[in-house]
Amino acid sequence: MPLATLANVLGPAMAHGYAVAGMVVLGWEDAWAFVQAAEAERAPVILQAGPACRAHTPLPVLAAMFRTLAERSPVPVVAHLDHGHSAEECQEAIDLGFSSVMFDGSRLPLSENIARTAAIVKRAAASGVSVEGEIGIVGYAGGDRSQGTDPEEARQFAEQTGVTAMAISVGNVHLQRGSEGEVDTARLRAIEAVTSIPLVIHGGSGIAAATRRDLSMTSNICKFNVGTEVRAVFGNTLRKVLAEHPEEFDRVAILGKVIPDLREATRGVLRSLDSQGRT
Repeated sequence: MPLATLANVLGPAMAHGYAVAGMVVLGWEDAWAFVQAAEAERAPVILQAGPACRAHTPLPVLAAMFRTLAERSPVPVVAHLDHGHSAEECQEAIDLGFSSVMFDGSRLPLSENIARTAAIVKRAAASGVSVEGEIGIVGYAGGDRSQGTDPEEARQFAEQTGVTAMAISVGNVHLQRGSEGEVDTARLRAIEAVTSIPLVIHGGSGIAAATRRDLSMTSNICKFNVGTEVRAVFGNTLRKVLAEHPEEFDRVAILGKVIPDLREATRGVLRSLDSQGRT
């Protein structure tokens, strides 16, 4: 089917109490496995091109890849630019046919974040493209520290930007390898009390599957970004395949043996968000 927008998939998620996986893509094999998993679970899925992905593969190639996968799939597939740091990056993605973009102005002063995000929302709307924004800072494991989202700032941001979805910082951390992250439920509920739009959790790999499921069903969190846990599956399976098949040198054959494990891990992610059987 044609590419879905973030609004297309998050609206039903918000209404029916589940969340949609924003799967972090680094190459063809994982993007393909993510869509295969979504088809097996009859779940919507968001393919995300983040900064690391874009540094490795040109955005026009990613746009064509995501569009091809969507057009051949019976489930809704969103092509999403993750962590766009400029209006130019977001506009390029819009021009190339991405159906959703995220502008990350989280490290800007609130007024500037609002103004720049609102301008991108206006430009994106002319092309029927959804926009995700971010308020508060989601840090990185072993790197930048997080800054929790202020509920009043979240209210202003949601009201004044017109974003489809809002990424928040409530204890979640990017690139966290374990699932020991704890969600600041009090902060989350305070944000929900003053906003009504779908909320997004970056660093979803650091949150236990049971917690993801509970939040998907009982909060306004409608999108979890997941990358690290499936990247670990990819790397671990690849090492195993190479050890078991030392004679193999053909990359298609090697990577073909990785896809089943990646697909099954992704099915687990989708089930943890209660998104199975939704299409």
